[in-house]
Amino acid sequence: MILRTKMTQSEPTSVSLVLTTYNWPEALAAVLDSIQQQQMLPMEVLIADDGSTERTRECIDRYRMNFPCPLIHVWHEDHGYQAAKIRNKTVLQANGDYLIFLDSDCLLRPDFVAQHVELSRPRHFVAGNRVLLSESFTKEVLEQGLMVTNQPPFSFSTSQVNRRWSLFNMPMGPFRHTRPGTWKGVKACNMSMFRQDFLEANGFEENFEGWGYEDSDLIVRLLHAGLKRISGRFATTVIHLWHSSNKSLLEEGNWNRLQETINSNRSKAQLGIEQHPRS
Repeated sequence: MILRTKMTQSEPTSVSLVLTTYNWPEALAAVLDSIQQQQMLPMEVLIADDGSTERTRECIDRYRMNFPCPLIHVWHEDHGYQAAKIRNKTVLQANGDYLIFLDSDCLLRPDFVAQHVELSRPRHFVAGNRVLLSESFTKEVLEQGLMVTNQPPFSFSTSQVNRRWSLFNMPMGPFRHTRPGTWKGVKACNMSMFRQDFLEANGFEENFEGWGYEDSDLIVRLLHAGLKRISGRFATTVIHLWHSSNKSLLEEGNWNRLQETINSNRSKAQLGIEQHPRS
């Protein structure tokens, strides 16, 4: 990949990395290690903490002392799964003009930030993907502190990762634009957009509580507003640590909310970022 050497008016000038976490400091530490290895550092990393205990705060404080860019911890009390709300509160603290969203169970390869910037376009969002580590290999990575983000794709065995081929970097060219109006498959663990577009959409819809579809709802509303999708496959792929499923009983209700948004022409969240004052 050839990095841009000169920014134009339409390109991001500063990147805020928004990292959602909840009570898994071991995984968070591994993700922060991978951020420190980035070829292009973000201007800041903001941790959207959905009510973790002091162990997570202690982890962040340890890293903050020597982290290569500002590390900002945004926390609210634990009232169940409220990822939409904590992400909105966190974006209000962001200073970058471009937002990259990820979760604290996703390890970043060294060119992750640079690739998101390279793919960015005005009035577009980038939809990345992930490969999944096995349960046993995830345990090994965390316990031994393995830096798997630097490994070439075929150094992984098929028992360690589900799709080795997804870790290859390929230019893809016009094939990145073959599904410009599709919301399916876009996940908040790996997506990016201009901050202004996020704010105009009123951020995440906070009526989504419990697991599921708050990220899909945001993407549908961005599409309603005229934004287009750019595929980040074979460029921004993250390495996802295994964990047990945490889907809640509210998933069906969230699916129904998503269907209502799809069938509307709504481009702004009804209960979104605008309700929160910026401190």
